Amino acid sequence: MKTNANAILSAAIQVFAERGLGAPTAAITSAAGIAEGSLFTYFKTKDELINALYRELKLELADAMMSSFPRKQSVRHRLEHVWNGYVRWGVANPEQQRVLRQIQVWGRLTEESKQAGFAPFTEIQRMAEDAVTQRIYKDVPQAFIGATLVALAEMTMDFMVREPESAEMYRTAGFEMLWVAVTRR
Repeated sequence: MKTNANAILSAAIQVFAERGLGAPTAAITSAAGIAEGSLFTYFKTKDELINALYRELKLELADAMMSSFPRKQSVRHRLEHVWNGYVRWGVANPEQQRVLRQIQVWGRLTEESKQAGFAPFTEIQRMAEDAVTQRIYKDVPQAFIGATLVALAEMTMDFMVREPESAEMYRTAGFEMLWVAVTRR
């Protein structure tokens, strides 16, 4: 049972990356190599499949970003750790990154899935609180700082993929741009 569910999730990443979330479930089952109705044995609806895929992708991303998180280091060091994990994961997993972006703006993500997706990233929230307490971040909403990180990271990932010989330069430059953008001078 677990093997088919994993095959469906893997196939969904491939199909959604190529065709968007509107792709038919038949395309997913075809890519997974299972009978068309089998998807609904594991996921009652396509929405349930997309929510499960979101949770799975967020766990994978959290593993890349949060493993060996330097909790006792400076805000800059912690933010750079998060940045490096995020951009390296995105470059290594372009289909997953593309699908995660689609799901995050999809209108039917459940509150339960949002909470499950956020749970592994609580250290980032603590880091943001430390940055505010220490007056490191600018006086802008935390959501704006998070959106700035994502936008700069996606741009950085694009350049790292386009010019792999300069990937480390782009990764470093992207972080420096982020740091200047969100911190007081």
